[in-house]
Amino acid sequence: MKILITGANGMLAKEIREKFEQGNELILTDVAELDITNEAQVKEFVKNTKPELIINCAAFTAVDKAETAGEIVEKINADGPGNLAKAANEVGATLVHISTDYVFGGDLDVEKDYKEDDPKSPVTAYGITKLHGEEQIKSNTDKYYIFRTAWLYGIGGNNFVKTMLKLGEDKDELSVVSDQHGSPTYAKDLSEIVYQSVNKKIPYGVYNSTNEGYTTWYDFTKAIFEYTGTICKVNPVTTEQYIEMMNIVQAKRPKNSQMSKEKLKSQGINVPDWEDGLKRYLKEEGRL
Repeated sequence: MKILITGANGMLAKEIREKFEQGNELILTDVAELDITNEAQVKEFVKNTKPELIINCAAFTAVDKAETAGEIVEKINADGPGNLAKAANEVGATLVHISTDYVFGGDLDVEKDYKEDDPKSPVTAYGITKLHGEEQIKSNTDKYYIFRTAWLYGIGGNNFVKTMLKLGEDKDELSVVSDQHGSPTYAKDLSEIVYQSVNKKIPYGVYNSTNEGYTTWYDFTKAIFEYTGTICKVNPVTTEQYIEMMNIVQAKRPKNSQMSKEKLKSQGINVPDWEDGLKRYLKEEGRL
């Protein structure tokens, strides 16, 4: 199968590339090769290369910067996916797109989790533009998979796990937010979910796609230190206390990023637990 992967140099895209490379012809692009915000360029590129599958890993993911970055965020997160959907539709390709828990409001009672069709009420520029991207895809093609993920980390580049390990080695104690709830998601596991879904040809649509199980950033940090034998005291703080303590201005973070994976699992897709994913990541990094 001929597969176009956009944003091909990113953390998730590298896992996607590794997962799909065997037996497939990969066309890898980043902004230098393909500007997804340019509709004419996208259509021409897709028409010439004729991929059967397009996996869009390109996105503006800097949540805080998105608040003041202006129209470029909408162009990348909304118009870009829309352009890819139009081009995919013209050549009969399937589009895979990565979305986010931020399309929800994040204020659901933490005793509950979000289902795919729950009301959307994003409160950040990032969440609003990612929702617009989903809507543009749905308006321009019927052959799509939208995988909503959250709390993503993986091999290469900076991520929460690496940051906590470095801080844990440098400091005697840390304060970590304990009132934000979600599912830490290993990029390798998300790439496996995408791979299984495409190969099993599950019904097109939107799927919540994080690792299974829920935790907080505080408990996630404690697990990181426990598994690696890092000696560092972890103190729980509220989001408000953390912002005041760090003297920072940031976009609103969801208190509840918990998303049900029942729809995905009902299609026979294996969804590993977040603790299992963390252990495998730490082992691959040589920390376990």
